Amino acid sequence: MIKKAVPASRAKSSGTEARSAVSTNGAKAKLTDLAYERIEEAIVTLALPPGSAISELQLSEMTGIGRTPIREAIQRLARERLIMVLPQRGLLIPEIDVARQLRLLETRREVERLICRSGAKRATPAQRERFRELVHEFEEAAAQNDDVRFVRADRDLNELTLAASHNEFAEGAMRLMHGLSRRFWYYHYKQAADMPEMGRLHANVARAIADGDVDGAGKALDALLDNIESFTRNTVLDAR
Repeated sequence: MIKKAVPASRAKSSGTEARSAVSTNGAKAKLTDLAYERIEEAIVTLALPPGSAISELQLSEMTGIGRTPIREAIQRLARERLIMVLPQRGLLIPEIDVARQLRLLETRREVERLICRSGAKRATPAQRERFRELVHEFEEAAAQNDDVRFVRADRDLNELTLAASHNEFAEGAMRLMHGLSRRFWYYHYKQAADMPEMGRLHANVARAIADGDVDGAGKALDALLDNIESFTRNTVLDAR
């Protein structure tokens, strides 16, 4: 069967519409990512404290981003258990549960060791250079006792390691744990955490991955999580 030719003007118009749709979708995705990053940081750094109620409108006003990207960011944060969506009641920032945090660490250790070792093996040259930059970021944040800078460097390390690992299944599991872990640390770190030591341990992970040291990355991650687990258990004892 001979297909009827499409007029050139119509074909050109269709191509323009397709490119426009791709551009619009790309801009929408970037806004959703930006909304997610801003809300997640507000939750982690307790600008939105545990137990507080919030609405889509308030989040939109807080971030300066429209309701549709905000709604999509909320869905992602709900999957990561950083926001609870309550039908007919709005949104709630969950309380911090220490026992739950210890269960999270059991899972995190096994998954994140795989991710760090894979990242050390598979990272691109550009990614390795960024890991080296993060070594400096952690050292500077710790030296200045800058908790927000530290949390941002930690998030960058997490995201970069996930990308470098090239394992979408491990990535999906790990995304459910990173935000909760950062919030727990930020909430309690002034009571029990050693900022210089945490900076050193995070820098060691970044350095091992940058150097392509597969075994070293696994060992550096274990040392970091040993510290975090001890910190978490000390928090339980302090609360008694």
